[in-house]
Amino acid sequence: MKIRVSKSTVNGEVAVPGSKSHTIRALAAALMADGASVVRAPLDAADTRSALNAVKLLGARVREFPGRWEIAGTAGKIISPARPIDMGNSGTGLRILSALAATGRTEIVFDGDASLRSRPMGQLTDALSNLGAKVVTCGGKCPVRITGPLRGGRTEVVGTSSQFLTALLFASPFAPRDSEIIPVALQEKPYVEITLGWLNRLGVEFEAAPDMRYFRIPGRQRFRAFDWTIPADFSTAAFPLGAGVLAGGEVKIKNLDFTDLQGDKAVFDFIEKFGARIERLPRYTRVLPGRLHGVELDLNATPDALPILAVIAAGAQGVTRLFNVAQARIKETDRIACMTRELRKMGIAAAELPDGMIIPGGRLRGAELESYDDHRIAMALTVAALAADGDSLIEKAESAAVTYPDFIADFKALGAAIEVID
Repeated sequence: MKIRVSKSTVNGEVAVPGSKSHTIRALAAALMADGASVVRAPLDAADTRSALNAVKLLGARVREFPGRWEIAGTAGKIISPARPIDMGNSGTGLRILSALAATGRTEIVFDGDASLRSRPMGQLTDALSNLGAKVVTCGGKCPVRITGPLRGGRTEVVGTSSQFLTALLFASPFAPRDSEIIPVALQEKPYVEITLGWLNRLGVEFEAAPDMRYFRIPGRQRFRAFDWTIPADFSTAAFPLGAGVLAGGEVKIKNLDFTDLQGDKAVFDFIEKFGARIERLPRYTRVLPGRLHGVELDLNATPDALPILAVIAAGAQGVTRLFNVAQARIKETDRIACMTRELRKMGIAAAELPDGMIIPGGRLRGAELESYDDHRIAMALTVAALAADGDSLIEKAESAAVTYPDFIADFKALGAAIEVID
């Protein structure tokens, strides 16, 4: 789908959907739990649908109702489906569920789309092999064939993506022996904090070093069922937030819980550093435009924020440096290279760093843009186009539905001039 975006001022209220990180962890937890769990206000989008279909194939019984999913778990005894499990574009789902597959005793195969097949799995599969599983990959990537049982023991895991450690933390309680996990060069620590919050919710015993350099998980444990409401997604909220900052007007974002563990709530602090004004009120968070200036931001804990922060930097005065986020190159696409390329099309002399970007602010101009089938790039470029002189055309804008199915409708309701042209 191609969209045409024209310069616009945005005003109004928007409620963003639930957290993808929490929803997928909830599905994995419910799959393995004893009894029936209730997931309220889940994100119902492409990535979470892939994970939901996968837990059904692995033995969970799911009933869907408006605003909630009821899931009868397997009590840690997953089944082997007759066909490969298609994870679509869901990297989080692939990593967590493939580790849980190692707790079984028969071969389970996972695959996905072209983007998912490009993402590294070797760091996780090496660790699973060290803990007793048999794993066959295609050059360290999808498709992945996994045969358990996971025995437990001691392993290192490279923390290029926090999802590798999260996957091991979810699977290790079901091993017959205790497990010791030593992360190496761990990135994105807030996502691990979300995982540890889930282990506490599920009644799992574990030891964690304060610096997250060591974990011990006793074996032969069980997950207890739960009833929990998924909080709103701060990663998604960054896009209407960015629109309010760049496109003027006043945007109110409802249903944000700043007590939640999501690391991407730091994006609100980052945008305040640019010079925007943000009011955190009981009913909503209000974004007011301000005079933006360049900043230096360490994005190691918040790599998903790189596309929208790069766009805001393009509209600021002075130079912005985004750094310590090399893992942004191994997301749905190489977000550093892709955002650099697209901002240059819009008249911004952005430059790549090995671990980030240098972005001198300037005057954005409309252009023909490519989303690379990456939901966060599609949404970030839409925000940039709202502040650009002239129209912009954005290819494959439907990719926004991976995490924000109502993105276009919500933005049009705020006053954004967006036209679907094919």
